[in-house]
Amino acid sequence: MILTVDHVTCYRYNRPARALVQSHRLTPSTCAGQRVLEWAVTVTDGIAGGSFRDGAGDWIQGWTVPGPVSEVTVAVRGRVETSDQAGVLRGHRELTAPDCYLRSTAVTRADPALAALAAKADGIEQPLDRAHRLADLVAEAILYEPGVTEAHTTAAEALKLGRGVCQDHAHALIAAARVAGLPARYVSGYLFTDAETADQEAAHAWAEVWVRGLGWVGFDPANRCCPDERYIRLGSGLDAQDAAPIRGIARGPGVERLEVQVAVQAVQQ
Repeated sequence: MILTVDHVTCYRYNRPARALVQSHRLTPSTCAGQRVLEWAVTVTDGIAGGSFRDGAGDWIQGWTVPGPVSEVTVAVRGRVETSDQAGVLRGHRELTAPDCYLRSTAVTRADPALAALAAKADGIEQPLDRAHRLADLVAEAILYEPGVTEAHTTAAEALKLGRGVCQDHAHALIAAARVAGLPARYVSGYLFTDAETADQEAAHAWAEVWVRGLGWVGFDPANRCCPDERYIRLGSGLDAQDAAPIRGIARGPGVERLEVQVAVQAVQQ
């Protein structure tokens, strides 16, 4: 498939900020299954800073916006050719050892309920089959429902609530996989759904689980599938905050208001 992305993030401040500094993870991963045809990131009045590829293989770009600033728009537009790799991350160069992703964070720390959910996959010897079972268990335990959780909702809280969005599904699967001894990480990116639902409020997210002998394999419990040609991978981290496409800080006493709009569409080749 050829997917087009139009992703606009607008920051507004009730009192002008003295300056804005951001770190972007907004460039598609270099891997099998996706090839960038066109890609551009622009920042209103922004000055591009240093850039580098981190240990996880993600491209990081710094930006600075001198103040005073009342509004900043980060626009991402591009085209990517994709193909189905059955969820397996191939051709992706990184230096971070998989076992580093056994470490839990505040939002992925397993409580007794998450440990009990992970235990339902005990006895499945093949790691790939165990990972699939864990993804199914998370999908069954947390129904997809926007607006019921927040950015800082933990995996344990989402499981107790029984409802959530893709971020909650990913966090819960990561927590359960780590309990089962499988390294797991959070992945940010984009998902094409269909023409009627092309406009989205935010980008998409899923999890990757390390399967020895195979490598990193993606799982999207929110859609009960592995990533295929409808997905564009941006980057990864221990959790949503660690893998955030945009991280930054505004200097000043003002209150920030954020608006995000994402449109992913498929075009004929």
